[in-house]
Amino acid sequence: MGIKTPDLLKLIDIPRQKLYYLEQKGYITPQKIVIGEKEFRQYSEEDVKRITCIWGYLKKGFKYKIAYEKATEELSNPQMDLIKIENSTKEKEEER
Repeated sequence: MGIKTPDLLKLIDIPRQKLYYLEQKGYITPQKIVIGEKEFRQYSEEDVKRITCIWGYLKKGFKYKIAYEKATEELSNPQMDLIKIENSTKEKEEER
């Protein structure tokens, strides 16, 4: 089962309009659940990872398309996490 929009907004702290823009551009595709006459979005764990990553790049000032491309590359390459950790550790050591 996925996460609903209000919970996702709190979890990632992304504005609703930016989240919906990612969907409009096709960068994410949440599942649509119809209950009665209302339609709700439900985000998978993969959606949450992708949105978190894209949002991180957007906050750094990247444009949407570039943020999406960088996030896609990062998520498809598990080694990127190790590189980030190593770089972060080096930066902290240099600050000392």
